[in-house]
Amino acid sequence: MPVEIKELIIRANIVDNSDANSECQIEGTSGQKQEIIAACVAQVLKILERKKER
Repeated sequence: MPVEIKELIIRANIVDNSDANSECQIEGTSGQKQEIIAACVAQVLKILERKKER
């Protein structure tokens, strides 16, 4: 018997810490950053298409 999840709640606590922010920055050229952004956008669009097909 399959289980259907009708609601999913995600909670997150974000703490602004200037030391942690410097470690999370992406280093590289703007071209590399654009490639990463393009890959993320493509993945999001694929997820939306799959959701639309259901």
